[in-house]
Amino acid sequence: MNLRSRNRKHVEMDKSALNDILFILLLFFLIVSTLANPNVIKLALPKATSNTKAKQTVVVSINSNHEFFVGTNKVPFESLQQTLVPALSHESVDPTVVINAEKTVPIEDVVSVMEIARSVGAKVVLATAKK
Repeated sequence: MNLRSRNRKHVEMDKSALNDILFILLLFFLIVSTLANPNVIKLALPKATSNTKAKQTVVVSINSNHEFFVGTNKVPFESLQQTLVPALSHESVDPTVVINAEKTVPIEDVVSVMEIARSVGAKVVLATAKK
């Protein structure tokens, strides 16, 4: 006499929804990681063909309204030198100032920032966008 059931049921979990959820999470984190850059000021940079890069120690940005930024902090032009000195003192080897100036900014503003950076003993690099 065989009392055991011949039709045994195998319990399985449906995993198809798990793949969809993981794919959506992956897309979410990829999109968020590209958007999360808090140290950026949107500027339209002039175009150049050279591909020279420098170690960015201090970034000075000038927007079309002639406002000066050291990093992301708005700084009046009169106190730009006093702001650059402590920012450059953290770098002991070859301090560099990278200037991001929008296309519409007069060249006099860029040159004045270059002169201030040279007076505090820093190298100056002008940032451009690729063509």
